[in-house]
Amino acid sequence: MVDIALDPNMYYPSMSTADTLRKAAELGFAFVELSPNNEFHFWHHYPKADDEFVAGLNRAQQETGVRVRTLNPVFNWSSTDEAERAAQVRNWRRLLELADQINCREITSEFSGNPNTPRECEAQWYRSLEELSPAFENYGIRLNMEAHPYDFVETHDAAYSLIRGANLDWIGYEFCCPHAFHLSEGAGDVERMITSSAPKLREVHIADALNHAANDGNRYIVNPPGVDARVHQHAEIGRGEVPFERVFATLREIAFDGVVSVCVFGWHEDADNINRRMLTRIQQELG
Repeated sequence: MVDIALDPNMYYPSMSTADTLRKAAELGFAFVELSPNNEFHFWHHYPKADDEFVAGLNRAQQETGVRVRTLNPVFNWSSTDEAERAAQVRNWRRLLELADQINCREITSEFSGNPNTPRECEAQWYRSLEELSPAFENYGIRLNMEAHPYDFVETHDAAYSLIRGANLDWIGYEFCCPHAFHLSEGAGDVERMITSSAPKLREVHIADALNHAANDGNRYIVNPPGVDARVHQHAEIGRGEVPFERVFATLREIAFDGVVSVCVFGWHEDADNINRRMLTRIQQELG
């Protein structure tokens, strides 16, 4: 049985973080995954949550029955600038303290480095991980890692190799469906990626995307040609080309029982309907 969580990204501009839990309950979700926002933890910045925020979030959990299942922070802990890396480790320490206060025992994150300096970033990531390991273990919090477009590790095989290299039982893998084509350099071989990571697979992000590598790379047009950038989407199932029939079938085959996060971004005007449809589809496939 999977835990289906809502990433309330599309609601952050219009309501507080605590109120996104109330929205999740209204939509039928029992869990949320809190991605970066200004009120709690924002990309690469020190978390801004204080005691009042924590009390309000815990009150919302109690009132709604919706649990903060995972956090999804992004900190530059693989930076080749040592002062920046140290600052991001400090950000992590504070986030772990906050996660403990809201009784969230699982975090999903990115490697957060530069694709132009992969070897140096890998060394920095392992260094940060070594420094933070005692805190993760003391709090009893698990960590799931994902490759991401324009990170120092962008493919499935490379990311899973790094996780295996850490050799820590509390570090797992997160497979991101909207990144499926970046993870596989356009192949979209979701069965192989999911199956190969099954021993450490603990979370799956569900959203759709077009294959950026299709049609000579012209599925998207980025200007100027050759710019050092990555393009991808987080769309509702059916708006892209991710082979979801194969995704769900493979998850059933490996008896996946972790977290499934609905993470559609960019359609705020229809967020309620989209998230309800996504929840229904996942319940039908994996419930």
